[in-house]
Amino acid sequence: MTDVKRNPEETGPESAQRPVLSDSEALRYTPENLFARGGWLHSPDGPWRPEGITPPPDERTRVVDTQRGPFRTVQQAVNAAVDGAGSRARVWIAVAPGVYRGVVYLPANAPPITIYGTGETPEQVSLALTLDARFTPQQYQAAVNACGEFQPGDPAWEEYQCIAASGAPEIGTGASAVVWAQSDGFQLLNLSVVNTLLDSVDGQAHQAVALRTDGDRVQLERLRLISRQDTLWLNSRGVAQGAASHISRVRVKDCYIEGDVDYVFGSASAYFENVHFHTVSSRGAGEAFVLAPSTPHDVPFGFLVQQCRFTTDNGFGETLFAKLGRAWDHGARETGYRPDHTANGQALIRDSFTDAGFDAKAPWGAAATTGRPFAASRSALRDDVRYNRLVEYHNQQRVENRGKTPAQKRRRQG
Repeated sequence: MTDVKRNPEETGPESAQRPVLSDSEALRYTPENLFARGGWLHSPDGPWRPEGITPPPDERTRVVDTQRGPFRTVQQAVNAAVDGAGSRARVWIAVAPGVYRGVVYLPANAPPITIYGTGETPEQVSLALTLDARFTPQQYQAAVNACGEFQPGDPAWEEYQCIAASGAPEIGTGASAVVWAQSDGFQLLNLSVVNTLLDSVDGQAHQAVALRTDGDRVQLERLRLISRQDTLWLNSRGVAQGAASHISRVRVKDCYIEGDVDYVFGSASAYFENVHFHTVSSRGAGEAFVLAPSTPHDVPFGFLVQQCRFTTDNGFGETLFAKLGRAWDHGARETGYRPDHTANGQALIRDSFTDAGFDAKAPWGAAATTGRPFAASRSALRDDVRYNRLVEYHNQQRVENRGKTPAQKRRRQG
């Protein structure tokens, strides 16, 4: 096949710091290929073909409402769904407009659950709490379980207790999530998840996850996910030292995601479609990275980003420029990066737009954890483990209004 010549305004010429796929190389990077296998690799699932999320008639749902009904919190409805699961049939949880302060934990044995907001827009339903990876277990207990929301025997008691009773000096990134779903088949629709730590801390490392998913066949649609560092964690179970025993597949569609450092990260194989990534400078972090995949070295597909927008606020574009991302060399702090062993994050951004706040010449940074300098393979073997796997295809950079977006102007911070 003869490659079609690119418009020189699209992505720009390939360089050592800005690798660009050819037309023929780009053919393999499709959602169909990314979703072709998943689950436990010793007995993988077949192809996954996700469709849009369509809530059923009201009588088939559990309704969460702060003013009335049997469930005043989302966690109460999740607990009832897990306790009453006599089959693997999907459980629908409708959340009425309002602000729901507290964490939501779905254990690994939960049935497929869809949590969806019943408002006209995602802004009208907000799941919110302030959590910081630097919290002590005692601070975590005070934030999460001050009124006894979690009790022995509850479906998510183990998840809560392993953090609260850990004895560690800090709870860590994994425990800082407002919503944490370990189960397969999880869906989230038409609401906001906000870690309200936001700009209340300095620009140092303050991981504050809004949403963490660990399971396979996860769908996230029409959401607002807001934090600063580590907003969205798309994780896979069974990942140790860069090798995978489990592949989690995730579809992210029609969402707004806001943050500053590594704010979309993890080891899952995820497809992003029509997503607005908005990078902010308000915390004063001094650097910014959107994507931080930690794809296992033996998994070919990490993050596929298609027909999306990357914007920045007015703090970028003169002396400070945001990066599209960097690899996360997960688990290699002591060993350094080791080919064929360490995670080697894979991402392709294609058919998308970036504004002038992004670094057009060197859009990818040195790896998180190890500081491994960015180096791209320029051979036909884009999966060479000696090099990074972060690439672009048919993107455009254009000047946009980098002040407040319409979503920022109308949102409530929880």
